[in-house]
Amino acid sequence: GLVIDGGTLSLILQGGLAGRLVALARRCRAVLCCRCTPLQKGSVVRLVRSQLPAMTLAIGDGANDVSMIQAADVGIGISGQEGMQAVMASDFAISRFKHLKKLLLVHGHWCYARLAKMVIYFFYKNVSYVNLLFWYQFFCSFSGSTMIDYWQMIFFNLFFTSVPPILFGVLDKDVSVETLLSLPELYKNGQ
Repeated sequence: GLVIDGGTLSLILQGGLAGRLVALARRCRAVLCCRCTPLQKGSVVRLVRSQLPAMTLAIGDGANDVSMIQAADVGIGISGQEGMQAVMASDFAISRFKHLKKLLLVHGHWCYARLAKMVIYFFYKNVSYVNLLFWYQFFCSFSGSTMIDYWQMIFFNLFFTSVPPILFGVLDKDVSVETLLSLPELYKNGQ
């Protein structure tokens, strides 16, 4: 692992050694930046986002973590004794740090699987709808007349754009909670 003090980190970022820091950090299993200012925390996250082809996740529990949470791809705020600033700036909020495992491994897996299925569904829905209108134009000699009334088109889009996502969101759980928590490698397979 690598431990960097806030003062050392400031010298690295100002001295143009950011590339070397990222190269060193890539070789470590864990990198810990301690006693950093809020600006330094945000700078480290932006540095990692710009230098590495990876998604960043920032976790914080106070106002001093807001810039780091906002700079990350995914921000998680922990509501606690330091106030609600981190929670208000985050994408997801949890009450305790121990809930992070379930948030990532269970809800993250389910969300990824649901989004992948819904993207395919929306492509299928739109392709089938547009094909129907396209082939109708051959039947009516490209006169521009509509095959479907406007209220039916609105109902079609309203129904097929709202009901399936709600059903998928509530009912679709491809793997149980216990399996996802006992086999964390399933999260990687989903990607």
